Amino acid sequence: MKLGFVSAILGDLSFEEVVDFASENGLECIEVCCWPKGKAERRYAGVCHIDVDTLDDEKAQYIKEYASKRNVSISSLAYYPNTLEEDLDKRKVYVEHLYKLIDASSKLDVNMITTFVGRIPSKTVEENLEVVKEIWPPIVKYAEQKGVKIGIENCPMLFTNDEWPGGQNLMTTPAIWRKVFEILNSPNFGLNYDPSHFVWQKIDYIKPLYQFKDKIFHVHYKDIKIFEDKLEDVGIMATPLQYMSPKLPGLGDVNWGKYVSALTDIGYKGYTCIEVEDKAFEGSIEDSKKAVILSAKYLKNFVI
Repeated sequence: MKLGFVSAILGDLSFEEVVDFASENGLECIEVCCWPKGKAERRYAGVCHIDVDTLDDEKAQYIKEYASKRNVSISSLAYYPNTLEEDLDKRKVYVEHLYKLIDASSKLDVNMITTFVGRIPSKTVEENLEVVKEIWPPIVKYAEQKGVKIGIENCPMLFTNDEWPGGQNLMTTPAIWRKVFEILNSPNFGLNYDPSHFVWQKIDYIKPLYQFKDKIFHVHYKDIKIFEDKLEDVGIMATPLQYMSPKLPGLGDVNWGKYVSALTDIGYKGYTCIEVEDKAFEGSIEDSKKAVILSAKYLKNFVI
């Protein structure tokens, strides 16, 4: 396994600065954020360390050489919109950029993108599955043609009132994964596995590693801390940020020894990336860098 981080936390740095930071701190890979240029509404969204809109052969060669010379791999190109967005104009923009990401990932020899399936929050799981059947088969087929794998993160995107009640990403539980994998039965369509999202959903985050071992394409390291007194006060029907908070690995409730042990059990040898969303480390770029360094120092107890 290679240990790295998601570039979103260093959004103010250039691609070169992010790669240099990784190299200087012994990190082996980066999940590179590739949002469209412009301001995004959501935290950690809108970061663009590789502009896929302007990526030609010359730029692609430069990017590959720059990272290679510093012994840093690009684990995937990352873009996390709601591709099932109910507003059809917005959906069109999101899906078109996803195709560009697939092209860029192939051109850069990364051959992996990480994203969400999306969801219409007001519709049921069954209704959303019908929309998946409409939107996603052509995307997966195109990825197959380009030799690119798609890793879907299991984040519910259910944190604020405007995302209530269903959230903005359908692939949130093993039960739903099975249904989506029946629809999108492809060796190029799998998971970007993040255990933290299962913690607050009260789902076993170890068992699915064994059950879906052939579908785990990419891995996140992010922790979650449950505040039991707050949970007892608001209950599980509340928006999750009322009773939990993202933390650095080792500062929350995930048992990282058991998690990495399970990854080794299933023979996972892919990329593993620290995802920092801990508000205690957002004061400055130096705080953000410190968050990555501290997380890596802790995880190197398990990942070598």
